[in-house]
Amino acid sequence: MRKTGRKLLNFDRRLGARFVAGADEAGRGSLAGPLVTAAVLFDYGVLRDHKVRPLAILNDSKQLTPDERARLFLAVTGCASRIAVRIIPPAVIDSDGLHRSNLRGLRETLADLSPPAEVCLVDGFRLGPLAPEHRAVVDGDTRSAAIAAASIVAKVVRDRAMHRLDALYPAYGFASHVGYITPGHSAVVRERGPSDIHRLSFEARCYAGETVGAGARA
Repeated sequence: MRKTGRKLLNFDRRLGARFVAGADEAGRGSLAGPLVTAAVLFDYGVLRDHKVRPLAILNDSKQLTPDERARLFLAVTGCASRIAVRIIPPAVIDSDGLHRSNLRGLRETLADLSPPAEVCLVDGFRLGPLAPEHRAVVDGDTRSAAIAAASIVAKVVRDRAMHRLDALYPAYGFASHVGYITPGHSAVVRERGPSDIHRLSFEARCYAGETVGAGARA
């Protein structure tokens, strides 16, 4: 097993619990598209030998290529006992705020897991008293297997959604940047205005000089 996968799994096993859940999000810093939160539950009572080998390259999703993420997405869905996903659309982010939407999504995905985890881990954030009992782990997607798995699920689900949305809004290039700020993305937004799936509450430089109004559908 590659060092990254072994290190992450060992972190979770050292917690001394059989059922360990991790939660993370994708799209927090995006200019367009949804925020996706995910939670993954691993049963370390059965996750061993051949069942754990597909997680050999497990790592923070940002450290992986798209092909590696796709392989690990299949591995995680095959190894996990439970997976929960929430998709938070731009309109909700605009009305409720990004941070509040993110915390709620993480709380809800952890609460959706059944049976409940003995230990719940979240990448960086404390989720408040309404969440299941949990621990915030700084840089958790590079330390915990359950959090890294959740980061992969959230990232792959969100990227696939943005590729589908590219067909509805082809002028914005969502298939290449999946909604994040790039020079090309910024230039299109300045020229055409934001689309229906851009986050209007995001005070980004590419909105400078633009009147934010009705979305432009390409």
